[in-house]
Amino acid sequence: MSKRRKFSDEFKREAVGLTRQPGANVSQIARDIGVGAGVLGRWRRELETAKTKAFTGSGVPRDQEMATLKRELARVKK
Repeated sequence: MSKRRKFSDEFKREAVGLTRQPGANVSQIARDIGVGAGVLGRWRRELETAKTKAFTGSGVPRDQEMATLKRELARVKK
């Protein structure tokens, strides 16, 4: 059984951005980045409908965790 992969919000937004370029082929872009076309389509719909609150999965994105750790380190150094 395979593990479910998690993608950061930034990755999802960049992937959706690629699909908005003139002449973009969603299926080809999905293959290039290693996700299913249906997944990429769902990301597009979610971003279009939710805007800033898109991609609110249950996990903590790696970038968000990194920012939290950097803030904590800066606080500890003070």
